Amino acid sequence: MPTDLEHHIQTTPLVDTHEHIRKEPEYVTNGPDVLLALFHNYVGLDMFTAGGPPEPMERFIFTSDPDIEGRWKGVQPYWEYCQYTSYGQAVRTAARLVYGMEEITLEGLLAASERNAQLRQPGERLRLLRDLAHLDHIQVDDQVWACLPDESGPEFFLYDLSWGMFSEADVNAADIHAETQVDVRDLASLRQAMEALFAKYGGCAIAIKTAHAYERTLAWRERDDSDAAPVLDKVLRGQAISEAERLCLGDWCLARGVELAIEHHLPVKIHTGLMAFNATMIDPDRLRPAHLAPLLMRYGDARFVLMHMSYPYMAELLAVAKNFPCVYVDMCWGWAIDFRGAVEFMRRLIHAVPVNKIFAFGGDTFWPTLAVGYAAQARAGLVRALQAEIDDGYLSEAEAIHIATRVMHANQYACFDIDGTRAAIRAQMALAR
Repeated sequence: MPTDLEHHIQTTPLVDTHEHIRKEPEYVTNGPDVLLALFHNYVGLDMFTAGGPPEPMERFIFTSDPDIEGRWKGVQPYWEYCQYTSYGQAVRTAARLVYGMEEITLEGLLAASERNAQLRQPGERLRLLRDLAHLDHIQVDDQVWACLPDESGPEFFLYDLSWGMFSEADVNAADIHAETQVDVRDLASLRQAMEALFAKYGGCAIAIKTAHAYERTLAWRERDDSDAAPVLDKVLRGQAISEAERLCLGDWCLARGVELAIEHHLPVKIHTGLMAFNATMIDPDRLRPAHLAPLLMRYGDARFVLMHMSYPYMAELLAVAKNFPCVYVDMCWGWAIDFRGAVEFMRRLIHAVPVNKIFAFGGDTFWPTLAVGYAAQARAGLVRALQAEIDDGYLSEAEAIHIATRVMHANQYACFDIDGTRAAIRAQMALAR
């Protein structure tokens, strides 16, 4: 018999603040077979770390080769090593909830192939996410500027306006002109183009998002126009720029994005912590959330959503979130990286950070089947964290239920203008008719 807390967490609609979910046409016409639907995400990183050879791993996860048996046998030993990791746990949960597999075996995968084909039909993507995962809506980073109504679920699939290229000083004048009809010739016209992007897409965007930590340090400092202008001139002429110049222009562009986000009442999502690659340095000089302090101090009127619990720099994120009113902590991806660590981090958040600054979930995945597993994993982790606080005598069950409501749903509605975004989407769709 579930406790009142567990029942509440299992039945409350969960806001999903971060996904890379592929759009409906791709899902239906060129979507995943059963292996991709379950494994085309982070568990492959663990399997590679376990010793999975590159060629069989590539064939297993990144191809549409119909030979399910051959692909599976090439990596099965490495799955057996990884099935107990947090990534593996999410895959096993998705297999059980979506395909009815209590154990992942070749026979089960072959049997699930037919079910997977049935799921790749119009409307099933939405049903899996809304009804099976019981999500209120999802916020999608598809790494483009355009935030257009998604006709497969216009009020369910909400999109981030991508700012990563600008933060990396990747200023492509041709692409910008195609999107805005502005010829970028200097900083003034680049500002004009940025304003045009927000005018065009800001109303239907749920946030702006940058993951520039994959390409450069998170360290930021304010840059004068006089410093950034000659760097932009070199970029527009196709000349190589130094790392120092790239940081200069990237910092300038990020600041302009934050200013426009404030003007358009959009939160600013920033990737912090672990990168989704194998055999890369976990470089504190690139990934630490404290590097953002100058940006947070400069733009205290913004709403900064620091993502992925900054793993493995969680203690530093606690200090940043405790110090800055403009910072929100997003657990997205965290439960799947390190389930036990995420449970403990949620408990530390409750003790260190005002409860209105915490977001419980984002799946950070491509396919709806895996998002089902990640959402169930997050709910289980939240139950465990809050029940432990009850057992330790710090919270009553009623207080734990109140916190669950906040971190699953209410905080996100307070930070993101979800109702306003949905209204803008409805208006744009009506205008298009």
